[in-house]
Amino acid sequence: MAGPVAFFAVFFAYPVTAIVGRGLRVGGAWQFGRFGEVLARPDILHVLWFTTWQALASTALTLLVALPGAYVFARLDFPGKRLLRAVVTVPFVLPTVVVGTAFLALLGRGGLLDELWGIRLDTTVWAILLAHVFFNYAVVVRTVGGLWSQLDPRQEEAARVLGAGRLAAWRRVTLPALVPSLAAAALMVFLFTFSSFGVVQILGGPSFSTLEVEIYRQTAEMLDLPTAAVLTMLQFLAVCVVLAVHARVVRRREGALRLVDPARTARRPLGAAQWTVLCGVLLSVALLLIAPLGVLVERSFDTPRGYGLDYYRALTVLDERGGAFLVPPIDAVANSLEYALVATAVSVLVGGLAAAALTRRAGRLVRGFDALLMLPLGVSAVTVGFGFLITLDEPPLDLRGSWMLVPLAQALVGVPFVVRTMLPVLRAVDVRLREAAAVLGASPLRAWREVDLPLVSRALLVAAGFAFAVSLGEFGATVFIARPDQPTLPVAVARLLGRPGELNYGQAMALGTILMVVCAAALLLLERLRTDTPSEEL
Repeated sequence: MAGPVAFFAVFFAYPVTAIVGRGLRVGGAWQFGRFGEVLARPDILHVLWFTTWQALASTALTLLVALPGAYVFARLDFPGKRLLRAVVTVPFVLPTVVVGTAFLALLGRGGLLDELWGIRLDTTVWAILLAHVFFNYAVVVRTVGGLWSQLDPRQEEAARVLGAGRLAAWRRVTLPALVPSLAAAALMVFLFTFSSFGVVQILGGPSFSTLEVEIYRQTAEMLDLPTAAVLTMLQFLAVCVVLAVHARVVRRREGALRLVDPARTARRPLGAAQWTVLCGVLLSVALLLIAPLGVLVERSFDTPRGYGLDYYRALTVLDERGGAFLVPPIDAVANSLEYALVATAVSVLVGGLAAAALTRRAGRLVRGFDALLMLPLGVSAVTVGFGFLITLDEPPLDLRGSWMLVPLAQALVGVPFVVRTMLPVLRAVDVRLREAAAVLGASPLRAWREVDLPLVSRALLVAAGFAFAVSLGEFGATVFIARPDQPTLPVAVARLLGRPGELNYGQAMALGTILMVVCAAALLLLERLRTDTPSEEL
């Protein structure tokens, strides 16, 4: 636990505490009376209520839509499965500003629904909920589907032989085994939607605002750090309550499971029911995930002179007339890949150590650390970004001019995904296997290498893929700390969208398309590596 604790203490707790202290301390005295003043404001109460209920609704809707997808990817084998798995993960890493613009093209004035049926959903809560499902579909598919694919299907088949129906067998045998991964997926979706920023800001208009959006407004637009600090603390406390409930529920339902090689559980669809589920999942993916991505690609080629590559060519040229960059925008591609690879390495190292420590269940201290690992997903990215700027600028942690600052911030978001992906599988490993290895003379390190690692290698690759994808698309904190001469893809897209003109907008769509393609290629490679893992190891 020493490494993960030190990492979070230095790069999360310290910056967040410092920025909150700046807002709530005046003349060396804490101004806790600000809490009552802020909570007495009707506009703030409205923000709190909307933030909570839209997060709950988004989580429930995402689970409802994505669980059939988790089943399809876990249990069914069909042509194009690897490609489709990569495609459904791409939306999760796209910058929120790009996705918001794509959804406006679908749901807003002059969008696809408006042209076909005269329906507009922009500035409504439905646009926000649909965009949240778009973002978080992959979280449920990969987190739940990863464990589901390793559950022995013969247990459910045995229940059916004993007279249970298909639904009853799933409810009594498979569902209890999936509870830890379901809870992990629901937790991540809730935290992401609870702290939603770009989606709400673009699609919600002036009528809807989450805590994250309000913190940004109070900090960047109104320069009201005390109010922003109070909202940050409220967001922090709400996340702590959610994590405590999650830990209590999951701890009661965890246990050793019989895990098998995923290659043995996936079969060709048989019968009308499985074909119906497969077709339904493919249709929902096409309408909800691929359609917005298609709009993004179409906009990147739609130039004033007709369809062409003008916007892509413009990315290779530095605009010397007061442009948004000090380097050609295309340089953001290499920057993002380098940062994401470093952030992935840090995430896997820190998250792997944390997951291994948490598997031992060593008392309340470890359980509390389990909950704390999820806090970066629920605490304002705006707060973390500002905190990095005001704390990591003096020796021995003078990192403000270092390139490592960006991957460190990205790793803060990647580590929780590594932990939540690996932990259910690690805890499902029968402890008697480790005990047998110890009896035969294996050291704890060798037991981990020869017992745990082969069983969790698939989960480790999934975790690495998630960390890479999250790092590639991280925007909230990176926008404050990325150097002007080394922008990342999300930051470059946001800068282009923030400037007027068709050329800037087209370049933003082109960069967004490049980000989508790079992510899809990386995830497809991961799928190939993951499925090439020798089955004899399991």
